[in-house]
Amino acid sequence: MSSIRHVAVMYGGPSAEHEVSCSSALSIIRALDPERFAPIAIGITRERGFVLTPSHVVEELRTPPTGGLAIEDRLPVTGIEVELRGTPDGRLEISELGKPQDVLAEADLVFPALHGPFGEDGVLQGVLETLGVPYAGNGVRASAVGMDKVNMKQAFIAEGIPITPHRWFDAGSWAAAPDDAAKAALVADLTFPLFVKPASMGSSIGISRIESVNELAAAVEEALTHDFRVIVEQGVTGRELECSVLGGFQPEASPVGEVTVHGGWFDYQQKYHGTEDPMIVPAVLSETVAEEVRALSLAAFSAVGCWGLARVDFLYDEEAGTVFVNELNTLPGFTAHSMYPKLWNAVGLDYPSLIGRLIDLADERAALAVRMATPAAPDA
Repeated sequence: MSSIRHVAVMYGGPSAEHEVSCSSALSIIRALDPERFAPIAIGITRERGFVLTPSHVVEELRTPPTGGLAIEDRLPVTGIEVELRGTPDGRLEISELGKPQDVLAEADLVFPALHGPFGEDGVLQGVLETLGVPYAGNGVRASAVGMDKVNMKQAFIAEGIPITPHRWFDAGSWAAAPDDAAKAALVADLTFPLFVKPASMGSSIGISRIESVNELAAAVEEALTHDFRVIVEQGVTGRELECSVLGGFQPEASPVGEVTVHGGWFDYQQKYHGTEDPMIVPAVLSETVAEEVRALSLAAFSAVGCWGLARVDFLYDEEAGTVFVNELNTLPGFTAHSMYPKLWNAVGLDYPSLIGRLIDLADERAALAVRMATPAAPDA
């Protein structure tokens, strides 16, 4: 019997982070150890359909290009439409849509590579839980809390984790405010500059940095095109730090990295279309600050209830000596050039080994789930 395990990498999806997901998926597939794993690529269209990407398309892209932007090096969502079923032994069965008897492939586990709504927010994880198929990364609860910046900050507050001042409101509250003055009152106790964000979105999509109340309405309307809740955060003049967390019940924190920002803040354009590497690994910090960031990363991981991985982002006001947790990402960008794997590579855990570790953690969680679902033997 072959010891090679089939890993279904799921990617694409309907969110605005579709292209980022396609890039992450291709990097994951390239990093799978061929002596342990064989990839199956399952694309999700913008219309939420599932397709089985032809194996020849995957193989043709296994060799990375020379140069170019990471966002342009991605796996297309293409192929025959399929439907998914779980088997009694916990495998994922992939059949042609409408033809369940035509099984095209079977996977031992799933590696979600979707960012943003539908894939990072617990929706896909819920589907996989229903099918009884093991998967890498965070579960339903942590994914849902981690995707929504409002709920995430509420979890941080409950655990005493330092965050910046913020306010949030929904589309109904915004529409009900009768005039500009009433709208401005929703954020009246915050100090400019402010960051206006959709509550559930990543990759800096839909975010605006504003310097005055005159810019508030346009920024909120932009955020509301991505979510019905908006969070407004008080800006901090300082350094942007990031830390990766890996593990299950006893997670570990990586060294701390820094993102260098040109022209204001680290927006989508700088993240994915910049030609310079903005990441400094490790960040030049005192040992005291680095340890504080690492400790807060583990606290944030625990507060959200994570399993497997998370990247925790910080704002460091160097003049005041204050560190704030900005947010936690339950499925951060996962190309070989992304901060999450770069931070682990700095301590000798290379990208293929990192992917293997996340798959091992998926197996650990699946084994725990089986154990909890097994009825206890009656007392003698």
